[in-house]
Amino acid sequence: MNNINHIFFDLDHTLWDFETNSDIAFKTIFKQYRVQVNLDKFLNYYRDINQQYWKMYREERVTKEDLRYGRLRDTFNKINFKIEDEIINNLAVDYINVLPNSNLLFEGAHEILAHLMPNYQLHIITNGFNEVQYQKMEKSDLTKYFKTIITSEDAGVKKPNPIIFEYALTQAKATSKESIMIGDNWEADIMGAKNAGFDVIFCNFNKESVASNIKSVKSLIEIKQYL
Repeated sequence: MNNINHIFFDLDHTLWDFETNSDIAFKTIFKQYRVQVNLDKFLNYYRDINQQYWKMYREERVTKEDLRYGRLRDTFNKINFKIEDEIINNLAVDYINVLPNSNLLFEGAHEILAHLMPNYQLHIITNGFNEVQYQKMEKSDLTKYFKTIITSEDAGVKKPNPIIFEYALTQAKATSKESIMIGDNWEADIMGAKNAGFDVIFCNFNKESVASNIKSVKSLIEIKQYL
């Protein structure tokens, strides 16, 4: 892969361990608001509902505010837990504030970035919210590795829309032929980047069945076999 000069990483679920950090945030705010819910039961349903809301958000079917409130409301409804709308709204706001305070990364994150940094220009492309993503990177000591951080809010569109990848290339002063995207979301990261002309590496941490023509890794350290 001698033609690659620019590496674009996704952030959540790729480098930053979203699920673990999210679980910690919920434990914190539920204790703060004295929400007597079974945390494991809540999280079991929340994870799928959250993914559904993010898909709708990528497809412009819900707003940022709809996502923040709706994913909590739907989870509480799913487990038949009675809670006032005012508290749900407060939880939705405080969850975003508390989330970046945990900074657990996937194993090998710093090692692989330190390995890549001397030979490539590294960039982030994320669909996350500006007020959260920059904090996540600062508090987990990731910022030092990356030349540019591209968010969907800055680009005005979300992955997999090709416009965000074109915007990222412009910001990075790169071309698609010299760029590779590394991410965990098949639709947003892999297909989105491929359709924009990028090479791709799929972070297949859940060990799904993957087409043989797609480069994939089951851990971050395995990226070394390609780059």
